[in-house]
Amino acid sequence: MSSRPSFGIATAPQQVDYTDVLRVWREADALPEIEHAWLFDHLLPIGGDITGPIYEGWTLLSALAAQTSRLRLGLLVTSNRIRPPALLAKIATTVDVVSGGRLEFGIGAGSRPSIPWARREYDAHGLPYQDFSDSVGALDEACTVIRRLWTADEPFDFAGSHVTLTGAFGNPKPVQTPHPPILIGGRAASTLRVVAKHADRWNIPGGDVADAASRSALLDRYCAEIGRDPASITRSIHLGVSYDDPDATRAGIREALHAGFTHVTLGLPAPWPPGVARWVVERCLGGYAAVTA
Repeated sequence: MSSRPSFGIATAPQQVDYTDVLRVWREADALPEIEHAWLFDHLLPIGGDITGPIYEGWTLLSALAAQTSRLRLGLLVTSNRIRPPALLAKIATTVDVVSGGRLEFGIGAGSRPSIPWARREYDAHGLPYQDFSDSVGALDEACTVIRRLWTADEPFDFAGSHVTLTGAFGNPKPVQTPHPPILIGGRAASTLRVVAKHADRWNIPGGDVADAASRSALLDRYCAEIGRDPASITRSIHLGVSYDDPDATRAGIREALHAGFTHVTLGLPAPWPPGVARWVVERCLGGYAAVTA
């Protein structure tokens, strides 16, 4: 687990223009205190006008990868429900190549059925939507085959309960070796078992740090059960930014760091004010971010 804090931003690509996203990412790319930047993975808006604009995450990420030079970048997180895992491995490899080896591969099981807007985007795009236990099992197999496609020297077959591949092979390989870091997002106990098995980083959304700390302790236990060092998994958290109360944002960062979450992503509400990335550095990260660039 990394002991040095790293800080990033998240820009939800909904209810905004492409030029807005590009502006903020270019601003952040010039500020070494901001080390990573993230989009999300939804196909219809989950906030604001339900018929408003929203961009497909991986396509947009590739465009931003080509127009930045330093930021590590990813989706927080990819829904494993949307793309077959072998296709997703190919997409992710392409972004890693385009970015020169800056991809952080974020993935999760997909939205729970209990979330009111969760079904809407899947039904609207003709995508299957199984129950949560099924999606967690599919996530486990997806992580297995994606890593193998990134690293295998020969074609292979895979026959699982959720994924079946014949003659699977990935070429080119990602720039990063042995592969891009795998970040798995979620808080459910069943998801945490997948995290313990596959992840380099674990992300939990939201600002309830006490709950996040209890989930982190559970992850430690699951790692111990399979003989993995819990410290090998970096703990990551997504915290919302308040433009009106940056002191509250700083307090949230302080609490998260104290709880062992050293990989912090700050969600920026849209519309994004001019110079928002520098504002984050000056008003939210002062005294926390260690510049290493």
